Amino acid sequence: MTKNVFWMEPYRAELATHVQGVDGPRVTLADTIFYAFSGGQESDHGTIGGHRVLEARKAEPDIVYTLADDHGLAVGDPVDVHIEWPRRYRLMRLHFAAELVLELVSRRLAPIEKIGAHIAQDKARIDFLHDRNISEIFADLTREVLAITTADQPITSAFSDEAAGVRYWEIAGLARVPCGGTHLRRTGEVGAVELKRKNIGKGKERIEIYVKP
Repeated sequence: MTKNVFWMEPYRAELATHVQGVDGPRVTLADTIFYAFSGGQESDHGTIGGHRVLEARKAEPDIVYTLADDHGLAVGDPVDVHIEWPRRYRLMRLHFAAELVLELVSRRLAPIEKIGAHIAQDKARIDFLHDRNISEIFADLTREVLAITTADQPITSAFSDEAAGVRYWEIAGLARVPCGGTHLRRTGEVGAVELKRKNIGKGKERIEIYVKP
């Protein structure tokens, strides 16, 4: 079973580990900092043993990494894992900005249903079932997000059930939310947030979330 070091050390960009399994171009590792697409958050980019990762896919209890066919790695080989830190950090910022927006929208417009989400390097988005223009709440929503980020509160990220790999994030006095992503240490790291609205169909609304570089 792969140990997901990215949960406990989300700011780590390099790791020495060894190959745990090989199946053609697909490899698994004993330990990893290389996040695979999950919960709407895109995978990290980077290399394993100097070979670029073409795909990272969750396959519980492991993460399977696809490399070029000629990678030449064997079980037990020591490898260094490197992730593209600027991308990881921006994904972390956008991820948490989206988490804040989702939490606040869910409170303000309860019972609203989330029907989709995606966190990429350029923006995050959350899709809802909602029959009104959701931008009507953007002024108040932006103020609420700004108050949380400028307060620069600590963010706790830990296991609620370690055996099952279930994790959460928590801001004291605000919320405790189940989430298995990579999280910031403090709310101030999110920075300035901009919201845009997009109608994606009858009764469906999208909030696009941007953070400054």
